[in-house]
Amino acid sequence: MNAITRLPGTPDPMHYWPGANGLRIAGDAWGDPKGPLVLLQHGGGQTRHAWKGAGETLGAAGYHAVAFDARGHGDSGWAPDGAYGQNIMVEDLKCVVAALGNRRPVLVGASMGGGTSLVAAGEDHVDATALVLVDVAPRIEMEGVDKIQAFMRQKPEGFDSLEDVAQAIGNYQPHRKPPKNLQGLVKNLRMNAKGKYVWHWDPSFRPDRHVLEKRQVRLEACARNLRLPTLLVRGGLSDVLSEEGAREFLQMCSQAEYVNVTDAGHMVAGDRNDIFGNAVIAFLKRSVPVSGDPLKPPHPLSPHHEGPPGDVIDIP
Repeated sequence: MNAITRLPGTPDPMHYWPGANGLRIAGDAWGDPKGPLVLLQHGGGQTRHAWKGAGETLGAAGYHAVAFDARGHGDSGWAPDGAYGQNIMVEDLKCVVAALGNRRPVLVGASMGGGTSLVAAGEDHVDATALVLVDVAPRIEMEGVDKIQAFMRQKPEGFDSLEDVAQAIGNYQPHRKPPKNLQGLVKNLRMNAKGKYVWHWDPSFRPDRHVLEKRQVRLEACARNLRLPTLLVRGGLSDVLSEEGAREFLQMCSQAEYVNVTDAGHMVAGDRNDIFGNAVIAFLKRSVPVSGDPLKPPHPLSPHHEGPPGDVIDIP
């Protein structure tokens, strides 16, 4: 790890907290610390920076939004034992909750972070007030997962230039406009001992396809156990969460609401942060309002609650 250095211009974390086994977790925060706590967890290969726009929007609405780098990502520590499974990430989440005063949080998670959030809420590891899953559900499409893994594993020796990095991202996300300023990429990169640009994550972080296939049973049980307000947000262009996978989740979690952002891909917040932020705030104002906001009483849920799948909103 010592041979990997941060690049000039990489934003410093606003906060550090101890994670599981003392591993250092880096994070940023926005909004009033007295407002309802919203914890934002990114996907595999992303960083806390993926949530900057959403965090600012939530903060402006009166929430205390906190995004943190998962272990092995961004400015958080690398696991010396190479432990990057779902259980240890749930433990990190619990540590962050404790460091923030053990306040009941809203859990917002994209992809990998969504899986962590679903397990944390569905197995009662974290007493959350609401759950927002972003382009993730128990059933995901392995073809899309394979594309993510191929992107993450390319060029292990590093890239020669920021232009090469931008080209790799463009090949993976052709629906996105190329960045106007390549310097914005440095927060997701590091420099290795040979002077080449490498991604910010620990090379030991390699999601196992077979583990992902086996996790479905666990996540289905978690989905059926949910009793808290829940929102599922899907990117309409996503090849990771299909419409069928989303509908299956809505059958398991009948109180869940559903938003389909039709022109966003797997990284919904990054593709359409404006729509994503507005959808999440509208959901939270009904389920976890800021003090002084009117609260629409939720319908009571019992362990045997039955009903139609959640409300569906398609947003172009």
